[in-house]
Amino acid sequence: MGSGSSVNANYKYSLQKSENAFKAAVLIQRWYRRYVARLEMRRRCTWRIFQSIEYACEQDQIKLHNFFSYLMDNFTPSSSKERDFISRMFISGESFKEAELEKYCDYESLEVPDSYTGPRLSFPLLPDHATALLEAFKQKQQLHARYVLNLLHETRKHLKQLPNISHVSTCYSEEVTVCGDLHGQLDDLFLIFYKNGLPSPSKSYVFNGDFVDRGKQSLEILIILFTFLLIYPKEVHLNRGNHEDHMVNLRYGFTKEVMQKYKLHGKKILKMIQNVFCWLPLATMIDQKVLVIHGGVSDTTDLDMLEKIQRNKFISVLRGKKRKESNRNVEVKEINGESQAEPDSAGNETMSSLPSQPRPAQAPSMTNRVEFSRWVRQTVQEQIEWCRKLVDISDSEEEELTCSSLVSLTDLDGPCWTRQEEWKQILDILWSDPMPQEGCRENTVRGGGCYFGPDVTGNILEKYNLQFLIRSHECKQEGYEFCHNRKVLTIFSASNYYEIGSNRGAYVKLGPDLVPHFVQYQANKTAHTLTMTQRISRVEESAFRALREKLFAHTSALISAFKLYDKDNTGKITLSNWATAVESVLRLGLPWRMLRPQLVRSTADGMLEYKSWLDDLAMEQRSQEHIQSSLLEVIYRNRSNLETIFRIIDRDHSGLISFEEFHQTWKLFSSHMNIELTDDGINDLVRSIDFNKDGNIDFNEFLEAFRLVKQSQ
Repeated sequence: MGSGSSVNANYKYSLQKSENAFKAAVLIQRWYRRYVARLEMRRRCTWRIFQSIEYACEQDQIKLHNFFSYLMDNFTPSSSKERDFISRMFISGESFKEAELEKYCDYESLEVPDSYTGPRLSFPLLPDHATALLEAFKQKQQLHARYVLNLLHETRKHLKQLPNISHVSTCYSEEVTVCGDLHGQLDDLFLIFYKNGLPSPSKSYVFNGDFVDRGKQSLEILIILFTFLLIYPKEVHLNRGNHEDHMVNLRYGFTKEVMQKYKLHGKKILKMIQNVFCWLPLATMIDQKVLVIHGGVSDTTDLDMLEKIQRNKFISVLRGKKRKESNRNVEVKEINGESQAEPDSAGNETMSSLPSQPRPAQAPSMTNRVEFSRWVRQTVQEQIEWCRKLVDISDSEEEELTCSSLVSLTDLDGPCWTRQEEWKQILDILWSDPMPQEGCRENTVRGGGCYFGPDVTGNILEKYNLQFLIRSHECKQEGYEFCHNRKVLTIFSASNYYEIGSNRGAYVKLGPDLVPHFVQYQANKTAHTLTMTQRISRVEESAFRALREKLFAHTSALISAFKLYDKDNTGKITLSNWATAVESVLRLGLPWRMLRPQLVRSTADGMLEYKSWLDDLAMEQRSQEHIQSSLLEVIYRNRSNLETIFRIIDRDHSGLISFEEFHQTWKLFSSHMNIELTDDGINDLVRSIDFNKDGNIDFNEFLEAFRLVKQSQ
């Protein structure tokens, strides 16, 4: 009996022990799941902050260029100097004629000194040249300007021979590798080549745009890609992205990078790159079944039109063409007998000195097609010449003509699209993003392109007998992402894009079966040593720092919004009203109530003293820059726009603008900045900010002028 009860007791004890262990395991599992869920929530919030701020900056860029278009439409030059200034700033995307461009960027006139120890190129290029370049860039060496210009010259010649849509077949290689945005992150490109192998006759690559901007080694990436393109023209394919645009480069760093690396010949290099960018193909087709484009599609995307567009006309997709459209309106009014000369305040006709508009000869009968074709060509040419003279454009803009100027006997039976239609086709494929909802609507978040739904994707695939689309343009945490029932694949190759540990990079490989195989990576060694918690905390800290800067930059607008909820002027509002007011000002579409604990200290009564909270934000920013708070707010809010404007004015990219250019700038942009100054006031200002008295204004002096004017208001 004794032994039986002992066995029973042991059994009960064991059962109890197992039960306790099971309960403990369940509790640990629940805790871990909650912990992971909280981390995931933090990660998603952080991701939304970064993306919202990034897209808001792109929207600012497009708003700024819409303003440029407004100036071109509405600013009437009061003197030849002002007309020259407008022409240099806006009209001259400076499309040189062939001979002019080669003369301007003459690489043969540059001598390579004997002391130069970097890589040397000779054409035609060989694989050894590419290997030497890779090793040199790993050692932080710089390619001599002569070789850079020579490479760009040869690349441009090659690109001009390519169609708008490149075609790749997996029959000639084992697989095709597609890479997404690199954004100047050379380490990512090195890692791709290390993992996947260098381009070769058996290894084809498609690089899907956005090679430059944001990162610090954009030029090195271009040099490497262009080198491989020339060595393996059938195996390496480059698509244009929305950042292969000189107006975007002014804002996001590539222009500045080139000028810092090549102070003497940087302007020539930039001019050649600008011309090379506009010759990049717009898309790539793999086995006639997979369409690779940078951004996306829309409900008006027409691949037949894309194949026939003169892509080099669109030096910048952002540059408005309204001025030329307005000239056509002027032309119509002139034909209808309406005078365009308007008296100024002194009673003088401001346009009396302009050339008279040619009267078209009477059109011959359509039955005589040869005569009619000749009449169309002659009439269009006369009207174009008159428009050129009207806005003081030289003949060097020949490449910018619309297809209507190229009418020939055969064209009369074929399609002739307007420039606006062609521009929209390119804008949509470079700037668009997919959305889960059906339909197609304007992409108001980025400010350009559209949002396209699964139905739009389905229609495109069915119309052109495609299996799926590959696009880039959006950073994804895992480096890739499917949507639209796996019919749209986003691939992004720049790892750690927002912050170290924020995302992986990836590329996709397609074999003859066209089944995608993904390779993910982290190019930064530090990211490998961080735990998941450390990685999320680091990225989260960076995101909230950027968000606080954004909040601080809108202090004045936030105070006005808060006061709408503070009817009794108590200086306090509810936390719910705080969230509503912040979104009404910043319009970032963020979950402010969820983010509030990281931005606002908890209060016992659930009320926020908003002026004290804004003072804390100001204190945080002032600790970094010793500037009066109200002025610092203005600088934070406008710095990107001001820097872009400065670089546009600085035509030679020297980092300096003349007094006269500064004077004209303040006259032109005063309405954009809500600042008004008299001519005498501008002259006094320019003299006071030229600290080193060299007769020129650098960017810091430019900012100082802006601060002084705001301070005096």
